[in-house]
Amino acid sequence: MYKLNVTSDFSAAHKLVGYDGPCKNLHGHNWKVRVAINCQKLDEIGLTIDFGIVKKYLNEITDKLDHQLLNDLEVFKNINPTSENIAKYIYKEMGKKINIKDCRLVEVEIWESDKSSLIYFE
Repeated sequence: MYKLNVTSDFSAAHKLVGYDGPCKNLHGHNWKVRVAINCQKLDEIGLTIDFGIVKKYLNEITDKLDHQLLNDLEVFKNINPTSENIAKYIYKEMGKKINIKDCRLVEVEIWESDKSSLIYFE
């Protein structure tokens, strides 16, 4: 079994509605995102998935979040754009793109800062 990891990042603003603390105010983060894909087999040339393909897919998703007020995006109209909900969103979107035999998306890790991260998996 192999686990392939690819990272990306994006900068965006958000505020947490209903939160009793400073994050209820508009603020921003430079988020870092890591996706992990487990693959059971290698292809005929010894690869799991081309890193470039996974990077392309992940960047397509993070580009939609970059330099946005996340609360204004349709996906976060009815839920807070917390790290938890952002990670789940990225997981669901990546899951639609990773459609390779013997490989599956296993987790998305997202960092709000260098010291705080969260992992979403199913």
